[in-house]
Amino acid sequence: MAFVGFFPQLVAGPIERAKNLLPQFLSRREFDVTKATNGLRQILWGLFKKIVLADTCSANVDYIFSNYDTLYGNVLILGVIFFAFQIYGDFSGYSDIAIGTARLFGFNLMRNFAFPYFSRDIAEFWRKWHISLSTWFRDYLYIPLGGSYVSKLKRIRNIILTFTISGFWHGANWTFVFWGFLNGLYYIPLMLFNKYKNQTRIVAEKT
Repeated sequence: MAFVGFFPQLVAGPIERAKNLLPQFLSRREFDVTKATNGLRQILWGLFKKIVLADTCSANVDYIFSNYDTLYGNVLILGVIFFAFQIYGDFSGYSDIAIGTARLFGFNLMRNFAFPYFSRDIAEFWRKWHISLSTWFRDYLYIPLGGSYVSKLKRIRNIILTFTISGFWHGANWTFVFWGFLNGLYYIPLMLFNKYKNQTRIVAEKT
């Protein structure tokens, strides 16, 4: 009940694992000024991402996408760029607020974003974007299907299924399913040429 009801990460993640969170309920915690300061700093950083970055971009995105038929192409491209920053500010901002709030109580939640827009290919991007969700699908769907220890045809099937179902997780709408399917297609060339693990070196450290 404590694990399910741990409120900092209920709404938007990170999707914490029981093996990481449950032992922390049993350990003795004492107020730590350094941890509290770091937690407050991460909460403020998350609020900046959400309120200043995401919400500011959202106003422009809503206008551009609502009037796409009357605007020039370069404005529509700008809307797509704004939307990329909006969703990053929303998701990573919520995660930072959750992680920082948990730290105030003496809990350590897993990192959920690792500068994904600095990624050099789609495989690296999904290792750095919503990490807790990506690893959840890897451990509970992709690996049980056989992971990479099967024939090449089955690996393609596993990739497509994992990404398509992850799209359905984002919303009960065919556009989300198609979005997940497309990401699976983008991933396949790297897998076929065994390049999906090429970019594992960290290019940006946590601040």
